[in-house]
Amino acid sequence: MLDTNLKNQLKAYLEKVTQPIDITASLDDSDKSREMQELLKEIAELSPRITLTERRGDGERAPSFALNRTGSDMGIRFAGIPMGHEFTSLVLALLQVGGHPPKADADVLEQIRNLDGEYLFETYISLSCQNCPEVVQSLNLMAVINPKIRHVMIDGALFQDEVNARQIMAVPTVFLNGETFGQGRMGLEEILAKLDTGAAEREAAKIGQKDVFDLLVVGGGPAGASAAIYSARKGIRTGVVAERFGGQVLDTMGIENFISVKETEGPKLAAALEQHVKTYDVDVMNLQRAAALVPGDIIEIKLASGASLKARSVVLATGARWREMNVPGEKEYRNKGVAYCPHCDGPLFKGKRVAVIGGGNSGVEAAIDLAGIVAHVTLLEFDSKLRADAVLQRKLHSLPNVKVILNAQTTEVTGDSAKVNGLRYKDRNSGEEQKVELEGIFVQIGLLPNTDWLKGTVALSSRGEIEVDARGQTSVPGVFAAGDVTTVPYKQIVIAMGEGSKAALSAFDHLIRSSAPVEDAVAVAA
Repeated sequence: MLDTNLKNQLKAYLEKVTQPIDITASLDDSDKSREMQELLKEIAELSPRITLTERRGDGERAPSFALNRTGSDMGIRFAGIPMGHEFTSLVLALLQVGGHPPKADADVLEQIRNLDGEYLFETYISLSCQNCPEVVQSLNLMAVINPKIRHVMIDGALFQDEVNARQIMAVPTVFLNGETFGQGRMGLEEILAKLDTGAAEREAAKIGQKDVFDLLVVGGGPAGASAAIYSARKGIRTGVVAERFGGQVLDTMGIENFISVKETEGPKLAAALEQHVKTYDVDVMNLQRAAALVPGDIIEIKLASGASLKARSVVLATGARWREMNVPGEKEYRNKGVAYCPHCDGPLFKGKRVAVIGGGNSGVEAAIDLAGIVAHVTLLEFDSKLRADAVLQRKLHSLPNVKVILNAQTTEVTGDSAKVNGLRYKDRNSGEEQKVELEGIFVQIGLLPNTDWLKGTVALSSRGEIEVDARGQTSVPGVFAAGDVTTVPYKQIVIAMGEGSKAALSAFDHLIRSSAPVEDAVAVAA
């Protein structure tokens, strides 16, 4: 299953293993079991420290396999063949079970060790989901560190009966001891915050004791990361507070227009951004949501946790989120058939009927991707024509299982209380109401700026975007903004990075002209 290049790379990684590893495979007579058996044999042949044992009818999911350090029970299992996005999860699990130290802060590892109780996590994934690996890797690491934690990754496309029985319609979906624990992308710190209920209070108390920053960046996406780097390079006291470091880039599948990088994936770029920021003296405060901005000579950012931060200048880079339809039934059936990531959740709708809402590039690309998985796709566009690039439209119209409906205003998502069973729309020409019977709805209608917390404080456009001038200055002195949250056109990663850099330089110029505490930093920067 592994080509020569991949085998050579994996063999080099496995040379870092210091402890013997036992792989125990649970197999049946299916083709997938034979594929898994082949994969595991190839892996075992790459290292003398790996032993493979095969079992049949042992009561475990088949095909699946467990990873353990010889003589211990680490509770890591893969139910399915971890290729695609999950191959990295397999490699990391092998390394960590084999004794290679994890890349996690010492205090985080100690927090994992101190968790008390019995934890059985089950994570349902799809191999095309770019959000799933972080969850799988975080829970696997926790199982390695704490013997009271067990984790199994389950490929939803392979174990479809379980997916249907548990009514799973979005990935990743995590169960803890049989109960739903969470859905969507979650990092290690976020998982720990949900388990360790006192962690949020301890972090809020710690944040409340921080000194005044020269520049505080609110947001950890491309714009925020760029602003933090440019600020730190000036030698001034810099902080980043972010609800989710990486921002919307974490939810981006393929990136092929980031100049000098032919192609990459959102999570990889987000990890590189965080690593770059942390090479400088930047205080990164993750999993913290901004709740209010209080203007003044010293600007205050109040957080949802109850803590607050103060700074002499601020760069707002809170980005945007997927725009919702705001129709009856949408919220009720979110993750029960209403989805926003076709790459992640598409495989769960194999052989079913779905709709895509939106005729721009995102909507048409989603319809094209889904057409190869589902039975039928209905694309609904509010306008009288599609807005996607011509090459995408030609591809879309060539597909036999896609229907395009124009001038369609979605009015309601319908369901049976457990899951979606259709949608209603109004024909904008005739005014007639129509219903489409289906099992899934993928919403692709653009972005909404994350500015609800700024209303009444900073001037916003009619679309809710922060109004900025050519220097990134907002209507509030000392407060700058950058990226998708602003009125700057063309929401692109490379543009956000440039705007973040510009906003930081403008903030530094503001500090030079109005704030004595940065005089020493100016001398250093010179």
